[in-house]
Amino acid sequence: MKLLTGTYVRSLDDKQRIAVPKRVRDAMGGEEITNLYLAPGTDGSLAIYTEEAFSQMANHLENGPPTGHDVRAFSRVFYAQTESVEVDRQGRIRIPPELVELADLRKEVVLLGVRDHLELWDRQRWDEYLSTMQTQYDSLAESAFGGGSPLRENRANAESAVAPKQPR
Repeated sequence: MKLLTGTYVRSLDDKQRIAVPKRVRDAMGGEEITNLYLAPGTDGSLAIYTEEAFSQMANHLENGPPTGHDVRAFSRVFYAQTESVEVDRQGRIRIPPELVELADLRKEVVLLGVRDHLELWDRQRWDEYLSTMQTQYDSLAESAFGGGSPLRENRANAESAVAPKQPR
């Protein structure tokens, strides 16, 4: 499976279906993809996985301590609400009513490619989230890539080395 990227505005039809763009379906495996897994996501979204990505995520979760409270609780909530959905010939998937309600999906939704899975957001909720997170992009990037930025640290060290000494 190729990396999934991009933002796609979609409409939720009267039967609670959305069309997955052909480009995205092709990246997910093309015509071979007949089912996808819809699961609760984070921040009010839904996560959409192929069988392969869902299995990898399940294996990762399985590596946690089976007696750990958080692992047990997350597993129950996550798997109890996850649904397998069929991809029809037009590339549409039907979002189960419980998941539509969970994510508070309205008419206009957004599909996001997030590396190995898709996220489905209500358009208004996504726009609000993006406007908040975009202002923090640099600090999020620093944190995601391991903390402080080496470039910033080197620049700070260089500036302090050439700064004039204050008289005593």
